[in-house]
Amino acid sequence: MIEYLVLLSCIGFLLFLVPGRHRKYAAIAGWIFIVLALFANLDEYFKENNFLYPLMAALSVPFLYITAKYLLIDDDRAFHLSRAAAVAFIIYAPFGYIPEVGNWLISLVVGQVVWILDMLHFSVSLADWNIITRNNYRVEIILGCTGIQSIAILLGVAAAVPTNTRQKILAFLIVAPTIYFLNLLRNAFVIMAYTEQWFPYWPEIAGNGEAGYESFFWAHNVIMELTALVILVFIAYGLFFVIPKLGSFADDLYRMYSCEVRKAFGKDR
Repeated sequence: MIEYLVLLSCIGFLLFLVPGRHRKYAAIAGWIFIVLALFANLDEYFKENNFLYPLMAALSVPFLYITAKYLLIDDDRAFHLSRAAAVAFIIYAPFGYIPEVGNWLISLVVGQVVWILDMLHFSVSLADWNIITRNNYRVEIILGCTGIQSIAILLGVAAAVPTNTRQKILAFLIVAPTIYFLNLLRNAFVIMAYTEQWFPYWPEIAGNGEAGYESFFWAHNVIMELTALVILVFIAYGLFFVIPKLGSFADDLYRMYSCEVRKAFGKDR
């Protein structure tokens, strides 16, 4: 179900890139389906005790309303934002919808994570081609563990405004290698923390009934999620430095959404 919703969203954003009067409606469809995908996956997020994505799902409703409103009046800010989403989908689509490409990337990440762990004298074994195990604890590396989503999103952001060739190259170098390498370290940390049970704390909050899950929760859902958030902010600042127009675009977006929020609370003057 979720895969189909994401695919429909992808189709909507790709149609948005085709010139014509339909563009704003295609973009709205793309945003609607991605929001529906967030809600369709809520059960899985709650099972993992991951509260970041449910919060994103809740915030996506007013975001969708405001974005659609401004797309319908042909606002450039909403169009540039939709362009960012479309480019992100173009980058992500081969990995997400061509199994051979996605599995190749997963295999690459598995091999490099195992190599990093070996360098740290932390021995692990493979229970399957993408499952790393130690001390009877298993970590499955899926496409979401490769960093491709974050890379695609930030490269999409970089494409939201017009850029020259130099800016495109620098943006790629700031985003792709940095996120990919740091994501390898993230995977290694989570595997070490989980398989060695570094954080077996507060099972009433972090537990899901699975033995030892608490360490995975704190390492993956808390420590690494917050660390990734900080790193993404620094990478975004790097993009603003290389592409100054992005700073202005971000400020324009803030004004667009904050204005609507103030109106909703009756504080717009």
